[in-house]
Amino acid sequence: MTFAASLQLALSTATFLLAASCAKYWALGPSTLKLVLTIALYSVGNLIMLRLVREVGMSSAFSLSAVIQLIAVNVIALTYFGEKLTIIQSFGMVLAILAVILITFGSASE
Repeated sequence: MTFAASLQLALSTATFLLAASCAKYWALGPSTLKLVLTIALYSVGNLIMLRLVREVGMSSAFSLSAVIQLIAVNVIALTYFGEKLTIIQSFGMVLAILAVILITFGSASE
């Protein structure tokens, strides 16, 4: 992956994390401003992803983005917002991360 693609992935991830945080704040206290900001951030994140898809391909772009967001969003939800996961949910998270890793690296080994 090129430096530009890595930068786009980092930028889209940061944008999606801000959007997810705004969505949580909206869920805690709905307002039109929070909703508009959430939608705008998700839109910007998706526009960045479109450029990334063009550069590295759909499977790589979305697989990498999914696993990074899966981990990062949960770190934010668990540490900042104080959410809790059950043992089964935690096991599901580990399996989801493993699945994305296998999909991402499995295509590179062929």
